[in-house]
Amino acid sequence: MKKAIFESAGHMVVKDAPMPTLQQPDDAIIRVVRTCVCGSDLWSYRGIDPGDPDYKGTGNAGHEGIGIVEKVGSAITTVKPGDFVITPFTHGDGQCVACRAGYEGSCSAHTDNFSENFQAEYTRFQHAQWALIKIPGKPSDYSEGMLKSLLALSDVMATGYHAARIAEVSAGDTVAVIGDGAVGLCGVISAKLRGAKRIILMSRHEDRQKLGITFGATDIVPERGDEGVKKVMDLTHGGVDAALECVGTQQAMDEAVGMVRGGGHVGRVGLPHGKTPSANTLFFKNVSTVAGPASVTTYDKSVLLKAVLDGTINPGLVFTQTFDLDHIDDAYQAMAQRKAIKSYIVVSD
Repeated sequence: MKKAIFESAGHMVVKDAPMPTLQQPDDAIIRVVRTCVCGSDLWSYRGIDPGDPDYKGTGNAGHEGIGIVEKVGSAITTVKPGDFVITPFTHGDGQCVACRAGYEGSCSAHTDNFSENFQAEYTRFQHAQWALIKIPGKPSDYSEGMLKSLLALSDVMATGYHAARIAEVSAGDTVAVIGDGAVGLCGVISAKLRGAKRIILMSRHEDRQKLGITFGATDIVPERGDEGVKKVMDLTHGGVDAALECVGTQQAMDEAVGMVRGGGHVGRVGLPHGKTPSANTLFFKNVSTVAGPASVTTYDKSVLLKAVLDGTINPGLVFTQTFDLDHIDDAYQAMAQRKAIKSYIVVSD
């Protein structure tokens, strides 16, 4: 089968690889139909954060997908071969205390609860009994636009929703979204879905600003750093109720803490790169901060899949360029050069 390999900074290749096999009773083998490139993939691709040295050359590429169940382990009763499924990038067992509380991204029963190798024709999905989300019908029942929105549910839409949930966004709130990538734009969707009345998107890119407005942003602030914080404070006469930090840099987190009102909330879902904010700043502002990976299965099953199928939300619009697996490096380059908000990859029918 074909499989994308991260060889070095700025270099993705496709190679032949052995078919994945069932290794645990709760495994499933998935034929990947659609996958994509995540903003977090670019940290290593750009050479900013090479991560685990063992990553290079191993093919740990891609963690988002929709596909068809090909095989299931002996413990699997919830899905069967032929089912069309969303494959969350986080997948817990659904039984531990964290999963039962709705935080399966921090499943305490397993340490291997993150997806990998979805930029491939087939992949092994662990903890499939609870974590996989069945989609009604089959891929051919849906338009390409709907497939894009279903794919977004494997990570970016759920991650944006997680930011809004942990920031306790509720009806009538004023919210700032820091980051105009796919996650930030899905944070705009999520804030609106949860009833925010005013949504300020921090963005300096025209294409992303326009899409943010389409998704529900009421204000655009292009300034960054202290200037951006001042602009938001002036617009809101004292700060936002909640800030969604969807970048992961020190500057983004400083902005989030700086623009939230006293007693407000920060939801941090950007993959952390840098120091944490000053404890003194958080203390004296009474700011609550929560950070972590999204609860994809929980959100998709309870809220997001229905919202997509009903046409209430359309997160698939974040995919602005399409590639096939053979052109995986082009897909990475398009995002690294900001020519695409998010690269969509067609793997199979």
